[in-house]
Amino acid sequence: MTEENTAVKAEKANLVKSQKLRALTPSVDIYENSEEILLFADLPGVKKDDITIDLDNGQLTVVGNRYMDQEKDMQLEEFGSAQFRRVFSVPQGIDQTKVDAELNDGVLKLHLPKSESVKPRRIEVRQG
Repeated sequence: MTEENTAVKAEKANLVKSQKLRALTPSVDIYENSEEILLFADLPGVKKDDITIDLDNGQLTVVGNRYMDQEKDMQLEEFGSAQFRRVFSVPQGIDQTKVDAELNDGVLKLHLPKSESVKPRRIEVRQG
């Protein structure tokens, strides 16, 4: 193989990797109780290593990239490579050190625990 052919092959490989992903908005369910905010996001076909979750200055960003192999004889593609992206405002009082995420069957489950200072508490009344 000539040096020119090698360069062309490498260039084509880089083009495939840098192709733009179709932007999709995942469906999300959000629950809140006295302990945490719980977020469920539908990310079908996204692998754990292709998810990025950032929590910064009260803004939560969830991004998941789905990569699908393209068949050369494909006539119609409705479920192809895509990027799922959602951004949320998060209230103050989330304990960022205890945030936890898990992916199961294409559903991301994100636990945003509340810090002790914002959890409701009962005040005991003492006899004076």
